[in-house]
Amino acid sequence: MHRLFVVLILFLSTSLALANHSSHYVPDSIPQLLLDLEVQIECTDGINYMYNYDFTRADSQFRWLRNQYAWHPLPHFLLGLSQWWRIVPDIHNEEYDEAFLSYMDTSILVAKNIFEHGSTIEGGFFLSAAHAFKGRLYAERKQWTKAASEGKQALKYLEYCRDRPDYGAEVLFGDALYNYYSVWIPENYKILKPMMVFFRDGDKELGRKQLQNVANNAFYTRTEAQYWLMKIENGEGNTQKAMFLSDYLHKTFPNNAYFHRYYVRMLYQKGQFYKLKPECLRMMNRIDSGYVGYEPNSGRYASYFLGQIYAYQKNDLKAKEYYLRSVEFGEELEAQEKGYHLMSLYELGRIEMKDKNYDNAKAYFKKVKKYASRKSTHYKRANMGLDRLKEEKKK
Repeated sequence: MHRLFVVLILFLSTSLALANHSSHYVPDSIPQLLLDLEVQIECTDGINYMYNYDFTRADSQFRWLRNQYAWHPLPHFLLGLSQWWRIVPDIHNEEYDEAFLSYMDTSILVAKNIFEHGSTIEGGFFLSAAHAFKGRLYAERKQWTKAASEGKQALKYLEYCRDRPDYGAEVLFGDALYNYYSVWIPENYKILKPMMVFFRDGDKELGRKQLQNVANNAFYTRTEAQYWLMKIENGEGNTQKAMFLSDYLHKTFPNNAYFHRYYVRMLYQKGQFYKLKPECLRMMNRIDSGYVGYEPNSGRYASYFLGQIYAYQKNDLKAKEYYLRSVEFGEELEAQEKGYHLMSLYELGRIEMKDKNYDNAKAYFKKVKKYASRKSTHYKRANMGLDRLKEEKKK
């Protein structure tokens, strides 16, 4: 679910046939805050604090904005977005769900009010965004009926924001994601392909271009667009661009735990181990120090990467230390079937066999077989390890 934002939850129901609402536009009679430069300046610090995980200062700024513009969905949405970014590093953590949903519901209520009084573009923008974020969370929580319902509403209001180049890059964000994922999803989830008849055609390349436009030119949705563009480009095999975006986001918001973790993964993927080692050690230090957002999932990655680095440097003692930590993080997350957990167990078995601790080695290889599927490479490697162990014991 992590890669799917607006569109997947929309495909969970086939009952919605979209109409084009362009004829329903009426001139906005309410101040347009999205395009107001003074409001953007007032929001700048709060948004930067939020993405840099200084939530205390971010929320203080957003609450001040709410006092000034309580009649507009913008400050309520930003307060909800602040809760969302608390969730992002560990998507299974439900601690912030209630506050997040409450702020998004308020944003929807206020957005409906301005929408019904003529602000169809800004009202539609926030209605689409808030419903989409709610749908994403419900999908993560496997509450499919609620996810589909929110998705329908998101698409309904997205239509009011489409094809409005005069309104700047902000309103392109939802359309860009729709254009890309409405093609990507049926390509990768064949079971959903027949449902495409209920939705307008998308265009992956157009979606990527629109997202780049938002990433370059938008204010409120710029970082969100860069975040999605980074993941899309990586998925499309354009690792150089994904690496550039990841590096930029991490340097711009160095305390953002998710951006840090993604940057570390990109360094590993690109084989830049001279940069990877200090970043992993920094992540581990932040986890141990209780930094906001630095949680076991980040530790699972960083400790496994460090285990590999130290093993390559022939330092089995340090390699073992970090493989053990990776296993501990995996157990804490109940992620024993994940690749890094299985590979850490296997490497621990290999080190123990090398040190002639045959009983320990056997126990690690057996754990791999316990959690890995029979047809997987991990299962086969564990069997090979057990076979080599028998030969070593005979010698």
